[in-house]
Amino acid sequence: MEQRITVTRSIAAPPSAVWAVLTDLDSAPDTLRGVTAVERVEGGGEYRVGTRWRETRVMFGKSATEELQVTESVPEQRTVITAESGRARYRTVIELTPTATGTDLTMEFSGDSGPLGAAAQLLMTVTGPLAKRATAKSMRQDLEDIAAVAERLG
Repeated sequence: MEQRITVTRSIAAPPSAVWAVLTDLDSAPDTLRGVTAVERVEGGGEYRVGTRWRETRVMFGKSATEELQVTESVPEQRTVITAESGRARYRTVIELTPTATGTDLTMEFSGDSGPLGAAAQLLMTVTGPLAKRATAKSMRQDLEDIAAVAERLG
């Protein structure tokens, strides 16, 4: 069962400044309120296809760590980040579009839990809307945090 959420925010900074914030993984705990820790696994200080890191976030009042990987990177235009947790697969597509006043930053998150049994399907039907709202709120917060830093840099 796949879920998809998309949020967009206009940022008063050029794509280069927005990209610099997005790809500075080591500063993520300082930039993003929802991220408490980042541990690089592969890729050194670079941001490129194959870069992997563990990111710890707080969601629903609980701390969770996921391993993320860059699977596509077009500097100052687009990046795709993937993660797997159990049978679930997650994909985040981030696109930067230049505008007259800066950059439109769009984040699309999708998650696929794979086939679910009847009980899991029922649980997803009941809790899914709450989880979707919480995820969208977290994504909007990330975009606000990225914008605040990029606008200071830009």
